[in-house]
Amino acid sequence: MRAVASDLPLTLAEARIVAGDVTILESISLTIEPGLPTVLIGPNGSGKTTLLRVAMGLVPLSSGRITWGGREAEAPAKSAIMFQRPKMLRRTAAANVRYALAAANVPSASRHERAAELLALVGLEEFGDRPARRLSGGEQQRLALARALARDPTVLFLDEPTASLDPYATKTIEDLVRVISARGVKVVMSTHDLGEARRLAGDIVLLHRGRLIENAPAIEFFASPRTEEARKFIAGELLV
Repeated sequence: MRAVASDLPLTLAEARIVAGDVTILESISLTIEPGLPTVLIGPNGSGKTTLLRVAMGLVPLSSGRITWGGREAEAPAKSAIMFQRPKMLRRTAAANVRYALAAANVPSASRHERAAELLALVGLEEFGDRPARRLSGGEQQRLALARALARDPTVLFLDEPTASLDPYATKTIEDLVRVISARGVKVVMSTHDLGEARRLAGDIVLLHRGRLIENAPAIEFFASPRTEEARKFIAGELLV
C-alpha cells in the first residue's frame, strides 16, 4: 500500500447533488491532499456519506466537477470504500477476502497468500476458517477493512467505521487506520465521534445541511474554530 502522487489531490469544485426538490450537497468546493487522514464530521444528515460516495464515483453530480490529480476522471482503480454496515458474504472470513481479491483482478495463484496477509494485518489470522457472519461486530468491521484493502488502494474512504462498536473494538479500528495511513494510504473517513476526530485527523471537514462549513487542520479547527457552527458543534450544541 502506497500513495500514488498522480491520484491526488482529489478536488471537488462546486459539487452539487439534488434529488427532486431536496439539495443533498450544496456547492461543495474541497481539496483533499496526501497526508494524515481527512475526517468528515457533522450532524446526522449533513452529507458526510453522500460526499464519500460522490468522491468514490458511486453517486453522480448534479452539477460541478471532480478531478483526481488535476484530471477529470473517474475514481482511480486503486481506491476503495468501506460502508458503515458492510455485508458479509455467506462464506468464511478468508473466502470473503479472496472474493475481494478476485474482484480486484489479483491472480488466483497469489490469492490465498495475500488473503492470509490481509487477515493478519487486521488481526484476524486465526479466524480465516470461521463463517464471516458469525464474527462479532468489531471483527466484521476488521474483515470489511481487509476486503477494502484487497484493492491495494492509494485512497481509502471509510464511512463511520466505528459506529456502534464498543470501546475496545473502536480502538482496534483506530489503530488500524493509523497503520494504514502510515503506509502511505490516504484515508478519508466520516465519524460522529469528536474524540475520534481529534485522535486521527490531520485535517477536518465540517458539514451541515449539505454545506461545507469549515475545512482546516485538525489542531487549528479544535483550538480556534472560525465559524459559529463549528464552535457550537465542538461544544456539543445542536446545529439547526
